[in-house]
Amino acid sequence: MSHHIDEIKANGKSVGFVPTMGALHNGHLSLVNKGLDQNDIVVVSIFVNPTQFDNQEDLVKYPRTLDADVTLLKTVSDTTIIVYAPTVEDIYGNNILSQSFTFEGLEHEMEGAFRDGHFDGVGTIVKRLLEIVKPDYAYFGEKDFQQLQIIKKLVELHHIPVKIIGCAIHRAEDGLAMSSRNARLTEVHRNIAPFIYRTLNSANEKFGTKSAQNVTEWVEKQFKRQPLLELEYFIIADTTTLKPVKRKSTKKTYRAFVAVYAGDIRLIDNIALN
Repeated sequence: MSHHIDEIKANGKSVGFVPTMGALHNGHLSLVNKGLDQNDIVVVSIFVNPTQFDNQEDLVKYPRTLDADVTLLKTVSDTTIIVYAPTVEDIYGNNILSQSFTFEGLEHEMEGAFRDGHFDGVGTIVKRLLEIVKPDYAYFGEKDFQQLQIIKKLVELHHIPVKIIGCAIHRAEDGLAMSSRNARLTEVHRNIAPFIYRTLNSANEKFGTKSAQNVTEWVEKQFKRQPLLELEYFIIADTTTLKPVKRKSTKKTYRAFVAVYAGDIRLIDNIALN
């Protein structure tokens, strides 16, 4: 893979990169199209990374649809997209362990607090893939906003020569953030799941006049009234430090983050606050 990329770059072509865990959907395609707008070639990696799952059952059940993923990518382009689908052994050899990373505290907030070792796994695989693919630009969706900020910090701390591009959340018509996990939702849970985004929008409106504490309490009450969805957390945080806000400041920007269980499927979402 690295040799092939070297040949492409030797011909003066630029390389974009979209790392995925497969089960591709229109959200992934939006990242690929962004990459194709800015580069001659886009590499799409498809790899279900075992070290970022704190729940082994979730790892086993994670959808693996490589043939369908390749077919979907061909609808975008069959000449300017390279699919890189390594095995676990290709990436880890016989030692399936993550490296230990520090991201100046970003890793301890939200997802880091609820998913032990998750961002060590993310850092390990993204660093490895960036070293293999050596892209000029790499594209990540803002649905995983905390992950996006951590990858920017990874690149900065390890002096990796790539520009990280954050891309807007791609949503279904009813507002549900596109995710590979959506395919595992029951019909009942899929129908109620847009409640998450509606609640985020209402929280955004309330944040204009209410304190972060008041908004958080209001959101928690809304989910208690919705028995089909179990709120794991709702946090309003500083977009730079990802630390929960105690008192609003006009000099800072904020985002609301949420994690919700729809049955046994865990969904996350976020929204920029005014």
